[in-house]
Amino acid sequence: MEIYGLKTCDTCRKAIKALPEARFVDVRSEGVPEPVMAAARAAFGDALLNTRSTTWRGLSEAERAVDPADLLKTHPALMKRPLIADGDALHLGWTKDVQDALGVG
Repeated sequence: MEIYGLKTCDTCRKAIKALPEARFVDVRSEGVPEPVMAAARAAFGDALLNTRSTTWRGLSEAERAVDPADLLKTHPALMKRPLIADGDALHLGWTKDVQDALGVG
């Protein structure tokens, strides 16, 4: 199991604490492997983009109009997090539903 997120993100820290066996991947320094990102885009679509983040608010209208896949490559902090890969299953966020699905609720 891998947790993709930011080491400074409080929500990611909660997921890491609850899933100590998972490997944490900091998306700023390591990025998200393309096959995982492609699967996440297919599964979550535009929900993968965190439009409430300070990074998003700092973008110009022209930058916001760029394809979301390219935006996430350029600005990995725009990804809603954590993105959790558990085998072939992907989970986005750290909601009660995600926690229940992972057996940590």
